Amino acid sequence: MALTEPIRDPRQVQAFLAYYRNKGHLRNQVLVTVALHTALRISDILRLKCEDVYDFANCRIRKSITLTLTEKKTGKNKIIALHKNIIKALESYYPQAKQGEALIINLSTGKSISRVHAYRLISEAADAIGVIHKVGCHSLRKTFGYHSWSGGMSPVILMEIYNHSSYAITKRYIGVSQDDQNAVYLGINYTVSNSR
Repeated sequence: MALTEPIRDPRQVQAFLAYYRNKGHLRNQVLVTVALHTALRISDILRLKCEDVYDFANCRIRKSITLTLTEKKTGKNKIIALHKNIIKALESYYPQAKQGEALIINLSTGKSISRVHAYRLISEAADAIGVIHKVGCHSLRKTFGYHSWSGGMSPVILMEIYNHSSYAITKRYIGVSQDDQNAVYLGINYTVSNSR
């Protein structure tokens, strides 16, 4: 099985986020938006219930409250603040949300969609926007890390988010390539400006 890679081009990430929004597929938009903004495993996203993100008693989305769940693989508690892009996607999806139901629901079964279905949705969007490398469910988790790292996020924080034991694992996981390293070497600038 080929390893999946992050989506490195920010324009492709934007196109990926817009794909289901532009098609009016709100559930699928919530799926990819949550995946790209939380670094959660797809199995954890598919376990989310509507009440994990919606405060039904007060008819609102949990904006200032963090989401808490126990990660399936590690068994650790994870607190995740809801990014403004997630909140925006959830606002559109709210009329379809029902307390006690899966957030990413399969309407024919009443349960969460399967991991295979999620993979197909992610692959469809990646193909449609022209991503040429291997993309799967883990690609969105890796994309979060790659762009966080590229934006200057501390490797220690990424290690904590991913529950990795070393930066070497995190670096390999998010796909830091020789090209990324070369850009650092070639971009260093020690020139002092003479403007005063």
